[in-house]
Amino acid sequence: MRFIQTPPAIEVRRRLPRLLVGLVICGTGLAFIIRADLGLDSWDVLHQGLSEQTGISIGLVTILVGFALFAISLPLGEQIGLGTLLNVLLIGTTIDLTLWVLDEPSSAAVQWLFLIGGTVAFAVGSGFYIGAGLGPGPRDSVMTSLARRGLRVGVVRTGIELTVLLLGWTLGGSVGVGTLLFALTIGPLVAFFLPRLSLEPVGPTTLEAY
Repeated sequence: MRFIQTPPAIEVRRRLPRLLVGLVICGTGLAFIIRADLGLDSWDVLHQGLSEQTGISIGLVTILVGFALFAISLPLGEQIGLGTLLNVLLIGTTIDLTLWVLDEPSSAAVQWLFLIGGTVAFAVGSGFYIGAGLGPGPRDSVMTSLARRGLRVGVVRTGIELTVLLLGWTLGGSVGVGTLLFALTIGPLVAFFLPRLSLEPVGPTTLEAY
């Protein structure tokens, strides 16, 4: 089974900075959404719900969910690339570091600024790191797998976000107006930024695992 996407070394060097910048932007955007305190993004609603049900920290739940999603994306033909693995490690770390230095908003207006800015930043970061062509993150790999089967990116992403939101809410995750805003807008935003921030495709070589 093919699972590691490895473009030529010269392409990795060219694309890696774009990948890292995208992941940091994603993590920063999520931290701003958390600080806004108007409702978590869809996936963090799920992570919080699972954390409350199991007693495991949200950070560890995030990592475990990421690896669990490989079980869905691999049978759909998605390859696990460098971007996939770094996604699991870097976004959570960036969230923690950003929250450490980011003060709580001082007014309702700033809360909304954090929420909207964080959502747009997450979409921009997604465009950068997916467009780098080094492998989508474990959550986005499900989206890209379905999109390659003829489904529209915006429709697929919105459907995934709403499904995750509902599951997280039933498990006790925190839902607010920000959660709904993120769930309804992230699909169209990613669909807008992804083609504009993507590098040209590169034919990868692959490692084989059995």
